[in-house]
Amino acid sequence: MTIAVDFDGTIVEHRYPRIGREIPFATDTLKLLQQDQHRLILWSVREGELLEEAVAWCKERGVEFYAVNRDYPEEKQQDCGFSRKLKVDLFIDDRNLGGLPDWGLIYQMIKERKTFRDIYTQGNIPAEQNKKKKWWL
Repeated sequence: MTIAVDFDGTIVEHRYPRIGREIPFATDTLKLLQQDQHRLILWSVREGELLEEAVAWCKERGVEFYAVNRDYPEEKQQDCGFSRKLKVDLFIDDRNLGGLPDWGLIYQMIKERKTFRDIYTQGNIPAEQNKKKKWWL
């Protein structure tokens, strides 16, 4: 599976343009996904030096992405048909409807090929994941 992963708010806490603290288990889970043969693409609004810092931060923690803000490493903006819209199977982003589940739940959903609805209806949602976000309603 090809998975696009956001950086700010998903791998690290929002502190843009600085790099925030790692969200618990984010890099460990990403490494597990890579071990499971998933192809990870870093998908971020960061550009230039700020993007390079994010990529280096991940690499220092053992997470190297297949590509960054593109579908494959060799793709260039000047290529015919280049689009920032990625063609992936799954996006992991804190701006998902309902927010970002914890990384353990994310891994379980991908590993077991379950939807959030599957997990929710089985009663396997941790209590803190079942609370409404403050910015909702």
